[in-house]
Amino acid sequence: MDLIRGFLFMCITVMLSFHNLGYVEGRSHHHRKQKEVVPRVSEPKDQPPPPSNSPTVPSDPYPNDPEVSTSDGIFDVKSFGAVGDGSADDTQAFRAAWKAACAVESGVILAPADYRFKITSTIFSGPCKPGLVFQVDGTLMAPDGPDSWPEADSRNHWLVFYRLDQMTLNGTGTIEGNGEQWWDLPCKPHRSSDGDQVRGPCNSPAMIEFYMSSKLEVSGLKIQNSPEFHMKFDGCEGVLVDKLSISSPKLSPNTDGIHLGNTKSVGIYNSIISNGDDCISIGPGCSNVDIEGVTCGPSHGISIGSLGVHNSQACVSNLTVRNAIIKESDNGLRIKTWQGGMGSVSGLEFENIQMENVRNCIIIDQYYCTSKGCLNQTSAVHVRDVTFRNIKGTYDVRTPPIHFACSDTIACTNITLSDVELFPHEGELLDDPYCWNAYGTQETLTIPPVNCLRDGEPATVGELSAYECS
Repeated sequence: MDLIRGFLFMCITVMLSFHNLGYVEGRSHHHRKQKEVVPRVSEPKDQPPPPSNSPTVPSDPYPNDPEVSTSDGIFDVKSFGAVGDGSADDTQAFRAAWKAACAVESGVILAPADYRFKITSTIFSGPCKPGLVFQVDGTLMAPDGPDSWPEADSRNHWLVFYRLDQMTLNGTGTIEGNGEQWWDLPCKPHRSSDGDQVRGPCNSPAMIEFYMSSKLEVSGLKIQNSPEFHMKFDGCEGVLVDKLSISSPKLSPNTDGIHLGNTKSVGIYNSIISNGDDCISIGPGCSNVDIEGVTCGPSHGISIGSLGVHNSQACVSNLTVRNAIIKESDNGLRIKTWQGGMGSVSGLEFENIQMENVRNCIIIDQYYCTSKGCLNQTSAVHVRDVTFRNIKGTYDVRTPPIHFACSDTIACTNITLSDVELFPHEGELLDDPYCWNAYGTQETLTIPPVNCLRDGEPATVGELSAYECS
């Protein structure tokens, strides 16, 4: 009997030892420190929901490689060999981190703070698992000018994101385009700071481009000194841009802040943009665009177009711009189309806009041309249903603050002005806005008065169905 009792005691002791060992290991795993990810911005009203930035814990894609192994979904580019000293080429490390994060749900590519990563022209391609986050807390840098650009790389692009769904580009860091040397290439004229004619870029890379992607979010970053366009979206649907700072010098040519083409369901919010061209430009094929809380300037303002080039059809619809500031800019709110185009611009609303020393505060130009050889044509993009409400501030007296130059044959229709009050920043009041073949209504007294705006509808309104977009 004593022998049996001794055997049972030994078994129980061994079992308790294994149980306590497992408990200690469990506590150690539970309290492991987790890396933090920047929380996503608030979801805008009536916009498609942006992807979540809260990564789940995926299975380990590199179980036998402790250097790049992750159990919290964060793929730090330094773990893939990035140096981050501002001179070493870290392109391959970013490509490897992208490939690894792309393969897991809610993966995070992290460019950590306090490092400067130089990367060359790269296409970050999908499809990837949903919820992918590219988080830049340090600095990403393009090669320093065309002489440093690899000969094998395209000179039209730097960072391209292609065929992605539910992807986020965010962080607290900076994306630096190093565009200064590109601006002075001998192929496109622009004015230098002393007013002399110099030559600037024509074949220069856009900085950040998204193609054929959906449910995108870009937020929190500082984006600066692009060789050409800072950010482009083409063929995308469901885009949220929030809390960006985009900047380049006033005289940097073709450095549009944000450009949209063939892109639908877009929200651009709470951002500051100063550059050498359009603050935000909206090209053909765009619809359901909401812009609010944006400050532009210096810049060329918020622009729809140019549309209808080379006798093409162009369609833009359902765009709102609210609670914005435009200052020290060559244009304010502009619609520009080429003669000979087809299609329509419709359903545009501009409300609560503050102007500060702006030329052409409100302008519709259906005679847009970049050379001396443009001829007046019978076809044009039809501009209709455009409202300007509570537009106030000051204008540069070198040009009238309101300018409606519509096609000879296809009039602008249903233009509405309400609470428009524009005064000269310096000099005499210009009380002679320009109108040509423009029809609409002044709901309130406008300063300066727009007496040239015609009432009613043009005689050709019944013939416009051929110009409408399906």
